[in-house]
Amino acid sequence: MKIAIINGPNLNLLGKREPEVYGSLTFEQYLDTLKQQFPNVSFDYFQSNVEGEIVNHLHAAGFSHDGILLNAGAYTHTSVAIRDAIAGIKTPVVEIHISNIYAREEFRHTSLTAAKAVGVICGLGMQGYALGVNYFLSR
Repeated sequence: MKIAIINGPNLNLLGKREPEVYGSLTFEQYLDTLKQQFPNVSFDYFQSNVEGEIVNHLHAAGFSHDGILLNAGAYTHTSVAIRDAIAGIKTPVVEIHISNIYAREEFRHTSLTAAKAVGVICGLGMQGYALGVNYFLSR
């Protein structure tokens, strides 16, 4: 099983940014945990603050991976380009949010990308990524 994890803007600051919302682990630290938890899964990890780079990685992984876990960060609420990239690829995408976007500011309650994803996991912290992996393993 080959899974791409694509994280969007500001997720490079995990462990530093608003730890009361996002926790104190960096994503790299959590990725080590995921690799230990799922030793038979090959993970490709990419993070960018640039919308076009995220689109390019969706295109690249979208025909070569078994699943994509996408946390598009703020682009979730604004990016038609990322929505269209998800719609245009073969590989299924699970949308991930560390925080509960519905318990935050109202502008975060709308996801432009969710309708093109096979599902959305939000509000369960970093564990949402593991739940997404379990979904792909159970298909």
